[in-house]
Amino acid sequence: MVSDGAKGRRVRTLSAELALKTLRSGPEHSGRLRSVMEQALVFTGATLVAVYLPAEEGGQLRLAASAGVPRTLYGLRGRYPADGGSPMAVAVRRNRPVSATTGVPDAPGTPAEGEPPEGAAPFDAPLIALPVRAGEDGVGCLVAVTDDPAGFDVEDRQCLELYAGAVACPGQESATDEPPEPPGARPDRGARDFDLAMDTGRIQVDDEVLALFGLAPADFDGRVDTLLALTVPEDLPTVMSVVEAGHMATGERELEFRIRRPSGELRWLRLRGHVVLAPDGRPARLVGTVGDTSRLRSGVNDVGRIQQLATDLSNASTVQEVSQVVATALRGPLGADRIALAEVETDRLVVTVLDPADQAAWPEVWRSEWRTEWPDAPTRSMPTLATALREGRIAFCPPGTPLEPALSGVGPGGLAVLPLPAAGRVVGCCLIGWDTPHEFAPDERAVLTAAAGLAGQALVRVRAFDAEHELVATLQRTLLPRRLPELPGGIAVARYLPTTGGLEVGGDWYDVIHLQDHHVALVIGDVQGHNAGAATLMGQMRTAIRAYAVEGHPPDVVVSHANRLLMGMETDLFATCCYVSIDMEEGSGWCVRAGHLPPVLRLPDGGTETVEGDGGPPLGVIAHADFPLIPLRLRPGTVLALTTDGLVESTELHYDEGMRRLSTTLSSTDPGHLGLMADALLDGATRGDDIALLLMRYDGMAVKPVRESWTVWRLPDAASHARRFTGRTLRSWGLPSDEVDTALLVVSELVTNALVHTDGQVRLDLTLIGDRLRIAVGDASPRTPVKPAIVSWQDTGGRGILLVEAVSTAWGTVPLSGGKQVWSELTVPARPV
Repeated sequence: MVSDGAKGRRVRTLSAELALKTLRSGPEHSGRLRSVMEQALVFTGATLVAVYLPAEEGGQLRLAASAGVPRTLYGLRGRYPADGGSPMAVAVRRNRPVSATTGVPDAPGTPAEGEPPEGAAPFDAPLIALPVRAGEDGVGCLVAVTDDPAGFDVEDRQCLELYAGAVACPGQESATDEPPEPPGARPDRGARDFDLAMDTGRIQVDDEVLALFGLAPADFDGRVDTLLALTVPEDLPTVMSVVEAGHMATGERELEFRIRRPSGELRWLRLRGHVVLAPDGRPARLVGTVGDTSRLRSGVNDVGRIQQLATDLSNASTVQEVSQVVATALRGPLGADRIALAEVETDRLVVTVLDPADQAAWPEVWRSEWRTEWPDAPTRSMPTLATALREGRIAFCPPGTPLEPALSGVGPGGLAVLPLPAAGRVVGCCLIGWDTPHEFAPDERAVLTAAAGLAGQALVRVRAFDAEHELVATLQRTLLPRRLPELPGGIAVARYLPTTGGLEVGGDWYDVIHLQDHHVALVIGDVQGHNAGAATLMGQMRTAIRAYAVEGHPPDVVVSHANRLLMGMETDLFATCCYVSIDMEEGSGWCVRAGHLPPVLRLPDGGTETVEGDGGPPLGVIAHADFPLIPLRLRPGTVLALTTDGLVESTELHYDEGMRRLSTTLSSTDPGHLGLMADALLDGATRGDDIALLLMRYDGMAVKPVRESWTVWRLPDAASHARRFTGRTLRSWGLPSDEVDTALLVVSELVTNALVHTDGQVRLDLTLIGDRLRIAVGDASPRTPVKPAIVSWQDTGGRGILLVEAVSTAWGTVPLSGGKQVWSELTVPARPV
């Protein structure tokens, strides 16, 4: 149940309040005011936050500090008359919030007297000034500006009121926060000057500046590009926005950036600068100071890290990418042992990232729910998590906190449970756990709170994109087999990974087809392109090849028929295919390739072998192409691997190297766990293209069937000959007399129907395996027998099929090479082994 203090409040306000509380609980320090403003930037839609406090000489409001974009971009001054008509002065005098726009900083009211405008704002932006109180009176104000034309919403105002109340009294801040001065007027302590000619790129710097960059004066060529080359690539665009001419004409800039010295050491530097204009108004020089701020950056209390996280999240386009960015940004810097991020879907928790990915690193309940992708974590076994999600409050659990088993194993030394808020609700959660005892410092709590808010907003942004991506993936999977059949004398597993390069559906497919007489067909293929047309054609080709295979055609005929079918379609696309037919009784088979990769065999002794042999062209290229048969021989324990080119070839991976990697992984992986072998083969795949993988391990049949066949000649006593053949065969197999009589009845009816209703050759096949006797009669007619709905007493025909159905365990018909085969299965006593 939500606590009374949480009633009527939205999730973002609660998060801001908690972040502010952790800040207040820490010791007072010189950066406290800046931390308050930076939190205001994180939890509201503000682009600039500034604090104005009474000046020492009285009658003026001076700028104590600002955060965000430069204030000069909005035309805000450094000082305002306390009795003037500016929003700042009105908010202090009336002791209530005042809304205005930056384009008229002195409205409402009469124009302000005293200091002239420092610069006109390039555009009007919504502004709000909230009083900073000392007791019941307003003594200063917190000013926030946003680029949103709609201004600040209700929740933004609530958060800003919290931060306005957190600004200390002027007396407290005056000892720690000094009003900013124009760059160059007074350098930062430890900062050194520079002077950059913006037209030539030549820069004059002190030796101390070169020492910051790790350069000796004798080694410096005077070019600004030499210094920029040491900037960390992620920070270079920000630095270039200052260095390039024209970007600083509106006023001064201050920024922090990272460099990597020639020794490899990482340093944080702070740059303050402003543009000096030439007589013609053109930007001529950039002058300012550079100082070392590495010592001011203490671990996780790093606004730069939060800013970097925001930048990385803005580049993420899927839920999976957002989760990975957050995990990378938090787990390592915090020294955490594990981190999990998940989306909240109704009352279900869908985990998107588990870091580390090793199942053994997680509690048993997590391992039992593990999946290759998108595991489900049951919230019913984690009430602590469920409460945090329901109330939207972050839970910090130090060592010794009693937790349910599903969570205690995540963080035995400390656990942080972070709901991810956005749009007034909780859209996800983040669990961060430590194995060794961990205490949560106030600065760390503030950073985690800010990170949770950023992650929640990013999840909402990408959810629509990710939902579309999931829809495409679902469409792809509906065109593939939902499950593979059980094989006699073997086992097969398959994997499909779509490309991560966009939302386009691909054309890779695979199939496992159970044929007659313990034959199995393995098929893998790839249709050209990544779009709906390729996916549609893929579905058509998979269906066609399955139909041709079930009809009983040999492998080369199946592929040839599929080629002619594709040639007749109105499409310019082509497809590659590899078709393998295996006799599971004998371990022999045939392979046909149509422009596809050859199969790879992992032999029982651990060696590998690529199936060599000529192949045909891709399907849909040549109408009358030849597709040669390549013989295969499988020993028990052999693994057959079929894959598409996405696994072994990419822009970074040559085909020959990819095939070597495939063979090496097959050889080094245990074939007893075929699923783990498939996962190992996919580990490290570039995902620049779709990947389909099909593995089959041939074990050999423990009990092989016995078979006999008889060609039924069209003679007056043909049925009698068939019965005598059946009786001799079944008695030699040791079947009892009553079972033989039932089989003779079935043979008599099926053979008679074939002789009476069809033309051409008739064939009788008897197969016994275990306790099943299969009787099959094949003929040249594709017409299947019809079971009569009603048989009256005077009818002379139609009773045969009813008799067969009555005595059979199962019966049916299958197409066979232009004709059909009618079969019946009888349950008989198993033969002794």
